[in-house]
Amino acid sequence: MNKMATSHVNVPGEPTETGTALLETATGTIQGFQPINNIHQHLCAFHFYAHDMTRQVEAHHFCGHLNEDVRQCLIYDSPNKDARLIGIEYIVVESLFLTLPDDEKPLWHSHEFEVKGGYLFMPGVPGIVERQDLKQVCKTYGKVIHFWQVDRGDPLPLGIPQIMMALTRPGQLDENIAKDVEKRFGVSFEEQREQRKDLSGPDHGIHPLANAAGRGLKTELREVDIPPATSMPRVFV
Repeated sequence: MNKMATSHVNVPGEPTETGTALLETATGTIQGFQPINNIHQHLCAFHFYAHDMTRQVEAHHFCGHLNEDVRQCLIYDSPNKDARLIGIEYIVVESLFLTLPDDEKPLWHSHEFEVKGGYLFMPGVPGIVERQDLKQVCKTYGKVIHFWQVDRGDPLPLGIPQIMMALTRPGQLDENIAKDVEKRFGVSFEEQREQRKDLSGPDHGIHPLANAAGRGLKTELREVDIPPATSMPRVFV
């Protein structure tokens, strides 16, 4: 499998100038950032491209609740200050997932295996606190879109956004990636797996249409005809 890319790729552009930094300080003091301030947790997990499981990415989720049943997460390639924003994930409880149209369900993945397998964790959070939240996450489904293909070393977000999936069974995660993350964050997936074996997934079991329904999915761009301006409402002309 391909080794996961890290933040070693330099993003093109000039260093931030003093004037820009001062402006950011001023606007940061004056303006409010309520959507960002709603972020309350950091989850580390792994995603792979829905059309190519060998392309695996370390994904750092910074999440906030919209309500008790819906979370939304910004995904970065690391937890560092210079981390690149590479995607987003929406997380919903089972009851909401079951209301989705059948052609929508394959775009969502289950979280049971990555939680019970120990691969999804909250860096720096005591196990007893982490466990309380992961009991809920274990029953949820997520929809992930990545915009920046850092695993292939892209210096900027190139190409078409891609649907991502999560681990669903043993042997999927590249051992080199696993060992690297365990070492850097001081965690043991095996120990976490043992501690979480009593957790339970969705009450109705993992839906057969979730996780791409067991198939590969790839987003592609295609040309379409644009309606002539005469056929559009005047408000858009």
